[in-house]
Amino acid sequence: MSRTEGDVTRAFVTLAGGLARGADVVDLLSDLVAECAGLLDVASAGLLLADQRGVLHVMAASSESTRELEVFQVQRDQGPCLDSYRRGEAVSVADLQQATARWPSFAPAASRAGFASVHALPMRLAQVRLGTLGLFGTTAGALNEADLTLGQALADVASIALVQDRAVTDRIAVNAQLQAALTSRVVIEQAKGVLAQQGGLDMPDAFRVLRRYARDHDLGLTDLAQQVVARQLGSSRLLEHVRQLRSPTT
Repeated sequence: MSRTEGDVTRAFVTLAGGLARGADVVDLLSDLVAECAGLLDVASAGLLLADQRGVLHVMAASSESTRELEVFQVQRDQGPCLDSYRRGEAVSVADLQQATARWPSFAPAASRAGFASVHALPMRLAQVRLGTLGLFGTTAGALNEADLTLGQALADVASIALVQDRAVTDRIAVNAQLQAALTSRVVIEQAKGVLAQQGGLDMPDAFRVLRRYARDHDLGLTDLAQQVVARQLGSSRLLEHVRQLRSPTT
């Protein structure tokens, strides 16, 4: 993959700016996985976050197929992202066809989804394990050292975003903040469902509508989602806003 130093700088400036503004964590992590897919030699990326019991949940994904595969890993309790989280170290598989014995359910499912390689990077602060960043390729092959280093740096940014204003030694505070992030994800999924049903959209498009309205109106993504779910803000207003943006000016 061809990338310039400017591409990398822009990505980190965007993410750092989001942190400085106190951007909604789900919105920020969605940007982060998109940056991973754009900067690294992978097709897509997904981010899993652990709850207080150590159970992983999908927080963000750059494609719907990646989201579904991440959910599959959690449901079947096997896969590179789970191994990476449990060990606190990177797990790289250059050819998933050679990993069937290791992950008898995950490897064939990943192949059916069109993926041929996977690289999972740990998210952690000090000794606290937070989750994992999964990088999925459509061709077999190992990531080079530069991509692995950059991928880990992006995973570290995600970790900082999750617990940016807490001491990493305060496990109770960290758990509370991680749970708040997971709760935000649930509310956003509910709002996506409302928009998808009422607007005849698929879930990725519903998420784009939600994010666009939040950004154009300087609203937190979670706050907006709560308003949509509670019917305090009609989904028709969000859908109309996006339709107006797409309409040619007269």
